[in-house]
Amino acid sequence: MFRRIAAALTVATIPVSLLVAPAQADEPTADEPPAATVVPVQVTGDPAKRFNLVILGDGYTTGDMATFRQNVDRHLNVLWSIEPYKSYRSYFNVYRVEIPSKDSGVSCDPGPSSPKRDTPLSMSFWSGCRSDGVQRLLLMDNAAADKYAALVPGVVPANRQILALANSTMYGGAGGTFATASGGNALSALISPHELGHSLGGLQDEYDYYRRGVPGGPYSGEEPDSVHHTLLTEPQMLQQRKKWWRWLGERSEAGGRIGRHEGGMYFSQGIWRPSQHSIMKSLGYYYDQVGREVMTQAISRKTSLIQDATPAGTIGADRVLWVETLHPVSHPLRVSWTVDGRFAGDGHDLELRRLRLRPGRHTVSVRVDDPTDFIRDPDIRASFAQTRSWTVDTSIRTSPDTATPAFTTTTPTDQPVGADSVIYAETTHPATRAPRITWRINGRPVHADRDLELSDLPSGTHLVTATVGSTTKTWTVDAVAPTVTVETAQPPAKDQLTLRLNPADDRPGNVVAEFRVDGDGWYNYYGWPTDSNSPFLFTKEGTNIDGLIYGKLAAGRHTIEYRAVDAAGNHAEPRRVTVTLD
Repeated sequence: MFRRIAAALTVATIPVSLLVAPAQADEPTADEPPAATVVPVQVTGDPAKRFNLVILGDGYTTGDMATFRQNVDRHLNVLWSIEPYKSYRSYFNVYRVEIPSKDSGVSCDPGPSSPKRDTPLSMSFWSGCRSDGVQRLLLMDNAAADKYAALVPGVVPANRQILALANSTMYGGAGGTFATASGGNALSALISPHELGHSLGGLQDEYDYYRRGVPGGPYSGEEPDSVHHTLLTEPQMLQQRKKWWRWLGERSEAGGRIGRHEGGMYFSQGIWRPSQHSIMKSLGYYYDQVGREVMTQAISRKTSLIQDATPAGTIGADRVLWVETLHPVSHPLRVSWTVDGRFAGDGHDLELRRLRLRPGRHTVSVRVDDPTDFIRDPDIRASFAQTRSWTVDTSIRTSPDTATPAFTTTTPTDQPVGADSVIYAETTHPATRAPRITWRINGRPVHADRDLELSDLPSGTHLVTATVGSTTKTWTVDAVAPTVTVETAQPPAKDQLTLRLNPADDRPGNVVAEFRVDGDGWYNYYGWPTDSNSPFLFTKEGTNIDGLIYGKLAAGRHTIEYRAVDAAGNHAEPRRVTVTLD
């Protein structure tokens, strides 16, 4: 969309403990709208130690609030289907702020002369209802957004991202300090990750135009600061080890090959981007590896790999050292211990008595890092690693404590987890003994530390339990892939093709359907840009909608693959259909 440059006002927050029930604003006066309600959608930990996504609604009356909830559900399920959000969704707390509006809808929708509506965030299209503005540039009152976001207890601007959804079916959004998106447009759920690419990751638009239908012209500036735009050739990137040189030649997650594709930053010539299309250029595709790497770094910067640890200082050799970490959904972090520089073990606890240290003083350190393949630069990946160190004095004896083994934080148990997820559990920390978690899958014991990696489960529903002390936690594992059926239709001339995908699942939640053509990048199936209930249309020239071409497909034989992703993150195996366009 657009990267909006706007100053955001800081905000005082309410420093209370982890939110466990909806919170409401103060009672309104006669001239004020009804009180807003904060609803926790996903809470994975203390908001002071998580990255918090606060979703505000604007232009939703009390009668529209069910629509707002549906829009949020769809936006989130699409977001969680896209990497790196899929792998790191456990780093997020998500809160929905329901703000009843006096009027339904937002201002200047669909035109700059359309009514201006009385809404809490004053959202408006056309760059704020300007006759010379850009239709899809959706602005709002940042101060009002700050005020409502401040209702979420324990969340501060430094670890918060605001996403505001407008009650509108018109395409639009904006990025910047905050992100905005249409709530009900067919493409709206894809606007959110695009705008978060701006607001959270600092990514630039890869559009080769500023106003649709008008080529952006040649770029005449110096080498841009943007990590995903360049003037360099591929040999120059490799020789100078700059920009996306580490990814060159690989198949792009957004389709095609990572190389040098002309156009970006609103210019059509003289500047190049990594992939033919990615979500920063064409809504529907994934981030390519370059954008995904930036977003992984951005999410990681908002949190701390080490969430808590044994207090620093000098301790006895009969003590248990411990560390609590974050827990990605897709893989465990790497935790390694050293004593005087030598490897001493891995895992979240280190029982010093088992090491039988020689008399004297020793230095014990722990290092936590993320072995993700999403960050290719080893120096950047290493920069996110965190360490803690302690001095161990074998002459010190640790006093007994009264701490008993129990769970502290775990993977939420109120929603099913996917068949390939990581389930985690953290415990209390008695001083001289490490609690042992007994994990079971369908009653069968399995070995794991604080992270249980699920894999190779047969299709069906499974139960995972974790027991420590006298407490047991239970998770339902959804190992049933979603289904998706396909409907294609062509006129007798076979000069066009309609594609309709019908995803479904055995559990509640929005199901995301995707397709790709001839092995290109997976593309989100949203229906048709102007109507989510209409099928996607392919023609040889494509269809021009507001200056963008959709569904252009050359004459000939094509293979269309399709699949679905359910709310738990399970992918259906791709199926395919072969079509011919004459």
